[in-house]
Amino acid sequence: MAAASLHALLARSIDYAGMFPPCSLALGPALKNQAQYVRSPDSWVLSAFVLPIAKFDAASAGVSQFDRQYPLRISALGPKTENANDFRSALKMTMETIRSFATRHGDIVFISQLEMPLPAEINADSLAEAQSIIGELDAFWETPADQAAQTIASLAEHHANTLARTFGYKLRTGGVTADAFPHSQQIARALVESEKHEIPIKFTAGLHHPVRQFRDEVKAKMYGFLNVLGAGVLAAEHRWDEKQTVAMLDDEDTTSFSFDDDGFAWHGWKIDTKRIQERRKLVTSFGSCSFDEPREDLRALGFL
Repeated sequence: MAAASLHALLARSIDYAGMFPPCSLALGPALKNQAQYVRSPDSWVLSAFVLPIAKFDAASAGVSQFDRQYPLRISALGPKTENANDFRSALKMTMETIRSFATRHGDIVFISQLEMPLPAEINADSLAEAQSIIGELDAFWETPADQAAQTIASLAEHHANTLARTFGYKLRTGGVTADAFPHSQQIARALVESEKHEIPIKFTAGLHHPVRQFRDEVKAKMYGFLNVLGAGVLAAEHRWDEKQTVAMLDDEDTTSFSFDDDGFAWHGWKIDTKRIQERRKLVTSFGSCSFDEPREDLRALGFL
């Protein structure tokens, strides 16, 4: 069994993105995996199935693998657009697709959130219009890592003006090549700013392994999901600055991380289990093309 604090840190933390690199599975096998994962003893770690809007119609053939007890929870992935007009049109099409799919499949399918890149020219009026289009669906908007602080501030201003709390930020933390990985300072800035403005944040790409390490397949150091999620909750709990947050993101020593039923600790910084649950409301999840690899690594470390 996992320690209660590890359970709190990782509960519903992995959005399974099996169709994306480096796994790059076809839709059918990826859905089959999801149907197995939701019935596995480790299903508590699993969050949503990342499904591009363009694949919604094709996914209908695989919905029968799910039922009311084990529904298909989807994180809908909207298309990338180049300007505000295209974004508006794509968002309307995206929501039409989501609503149609949800209506067709009833209570065995739940669309839990929308993920979609924001074009550079998006402003306050564009965000207000996006809010009117998506309604109460939670949305995580992605921009390049060097624009994270600016985007998070814009989302916070939108929340303040509208009292809506449905917008979060999505940060890309890696990829299949070394140049896809942001600097740890950029991740730290996004974490600190999201906590400061109370903007939910999720992550995607490059977080297959628990602790930061060099990986030959990408010729770079990949961030660990324990580093990133752990830094998120500890930075919020202890009001860390970017420098302290970077120190945890860059830590490659697995012995720095300790979990028990009372709480989680890293280098003397502690957070109790109930506080982890509270902080996870803002540090939400990460997309991974593999659901097996993170669990296998955790078992190899003795955490599971």
